Amino acid sequence: MYLTATCLTAILKPSKYGIGPHLPVRLEEANRIPMTAAQRRIFWTLTIANFCLFFGFNVWRSVFNNLAVEELHIEAAQIGFIQSIREVPGLIGFVLGFLALLFTEMTILNLSVVLLGVGLIATGWADQLSTLIIATVVMSIGFHFFVPSSSSMVLMISKKAHAPRALGRLKSVSALAAVAATILVFFTVKAWGYRWLLTVTGGLVIAGGLITLIIGRGQTGLRERRKVVFRRRYLLYYVLTLLMGCRRHIFTTFAVFLLVRVHGISAQETAILYLVNNLINTYASGQLGRLVAHFGERTTLTVNFLLLIGIFLGYAYIPFLPVLYLLFIADSILFGFSLALNTYFQKIAITPKEITSNLAMGQTINHVAALFVPVLGGLIWEAYGPAATFLAGAAVVAVSLICTQWIRTGPALQPVSVAVQGK
Repeated sequence: MYLTATCLTAILKPSKYGIGPHLPVRLEEANRIPMTAAQRRIFWTLTIANFCLFFGFNVWRSVFNNLAVEELHIEAAQIGFIQSIREVPGLIGFVLGFLALLFTEMTILNLSVVLLGVGLIATGWADQLSTLIIATVVMSIGFHFFVPSSSSMVLMISKKAHAPRALGRLKSVSALAAVAATILVFFTVKAWGYRWLLTVTGGLVIAGGLITLIIGRGQTGLRERRKVVFRRRYLLYYVLTLLMGCRRHIFTTFAVFLLVRVHGISAQETAILYLVNNLINTYASGQLGRLVAHFGERTTLTVNFLLLIGIFLGYAYIPFLPVLYLLFIADSILFGFSLALNTYFQKIAITPKEITSNLAMGQTINHVAALFVPVLGGLIWEAYGPAATFLAGAAVVAVSLICTQWIRTGPALQPVSVAVQGK
C-alpha cells in the first residue's frame, strides 16, 4: 500500500497536470502552474475512482479467459459471442449523454464503479454460459458508463494544450491499478481460486465506489446545463472511433484467447504478462500525452496505426511465444494513443457543453462493431484459423491509417475557449 501511494503521488503531483484556468499556451511552462483547489479535488476524486475501476477490471481480465475455458469449457465461437454481448452496454452509451442532463458526470462515474463491482461478484459465481453472460453485462455497464464520464470531466477542466497530459496522467493511474490487480492475481489465484478472487475484488471495488460517491458530491466540470448535440463537423471523429472499436474488439477478444487456447498459458502466466504490461504503461501512458501534445493528433495516430499493422501481422504469422508477449505489450502501449482521439474532439468541439454527449456517442459508435466483430472473428477463426482473424484486424487498421490523414485541428477548426468553472 505504501508503494502504491508513493507511485500515485509521483504520478499525480498537482504542479504537473497542466490543468488550470489561467495556464499559458506553452506546454513546457505547465509544470510551474498550480491547480485551483476545486480542480485538485475533482482530479483526486477521478484518480481514486479510476484506480478502483481499473483494479477490478484488470482482475476480471486476468482470469476471465481461464475461468471460461477451464471451468465452463467455453469455445472460440462462444467466447466471441460473450464478448459481443459484453460490448452491448457500450453500444447504448449514448444514453450517458441524456443521463448527464440529470446527473453530474461525477455521480455517474462513481455509481459505475459500484456497478462494476457487482458484476465482478456475479461473474465469480456464474455456473453456466447464461449466468456468465448476465454477470458480464452488469460488469460491462459499469465500465462503459465510467470511461466517457471520466474523460469528459478531464476535458471540461483542462485547457486544450494540456488535456493530453492530463489524460495521460489518468492512464498512468489506470496502469498502476492494473499492476496492483495482477500482483493480487499472481499471489492469490491458486489459494483462492477464480471465483473467490472475483468475489473479494468485487467487494473492494464496491467499497471504493461508495467512498468516491460520498467525497465526489457537488463536484462538476460545468455549472451550465449540458446539451445533447451531434454535428456533421464531428463525422471524422465518429468514423475513426468506429474503426478503432473494430481493431480493439478483434485484438482484446482473441489475443489472450490465442495465448490461452493455442499456447496453453496459465492464469498466473497471464497475470505476469499483465503485470509487466502495466508496469511499463505506468510510465509510458504519461509520456504518450506529452507526445500527442508535442507532435499533434494526426502524426501520433499515423505512427500508431503503422505500428499496429505490424502487431496484427505478427499475431497472424509468428508462433514464437516470447515474441507474442512483446507484441501484446506493444499493443497495450499503443492503445494509449486513443487519448489523441479525445483531444482531437476537444479541439473541434463547438462548446464544452457538447463534450459529454459526443464522447458518449463516440463510445456507442465504437461499440457498433462489438455486435458483430467478436462473433465474426470467432467464426473466421474456426473456419480458417487464427491467422485469418488477425489479418482482418490488420486490414481495419490500414483503413484507420488512411482516414487519419484527414485530421485537421488548425485555426479554422478551433472552437470557442473552454471555460473552466470551479466552486
